[in-house]
Amino acid sequence: MPKYLHTMIRVTDVDATLRFFELLGLKEVRRMENEKGRFTLVFVAAPGDEDAQVELTYNWPAEGEEGEQYGEGRNFGHLAYRVENIYETCQRLMDGGVTINRPPRDGHMAYVRSPDNISVELLQDGHLEPAEPWKSMPNVGIW
Repeated sequence: MPKYLHTMIRVTDVDATLRFFELLGLKEVRRMENEKGRFTLVFVAAPGDEDAQVELTYNWPAEGEEGEQYGEGRNFGHLAYRVENIYETCQRLMDGGVTINRPPRDGHMAYVRSPDNISVELLQDGHLEPAEPWKSMPNVGIW
């Protein structure tokens, strides 16, 4: 029987990406640095759900060069996380400098993007009544 292990996304700044996922409530569960292969792998997961991991892959640039830039990869789709309170989660993200691309106007769903433009869907656990300022906020950019 297949077992889900993780989803890998390529990142250009490990620290910025970790800050983003920490604002979402995820924690680093393990890290691997491979000097010969010139890459770093950082695995993050929601506390209590460590079997559902996201692998952040950072490919080291050659000495004196800038790191590789990745396209948005819209065919990837998105990561999705259920949250206890979508309004509190979105506020924490906004306070941390994250743009809410699709606000939770309905009290149920929002979209944000990581520093490398990975789309992340937030879904409310249960139902919250639509509330301001969220229900009046416009969409920003794409998600």
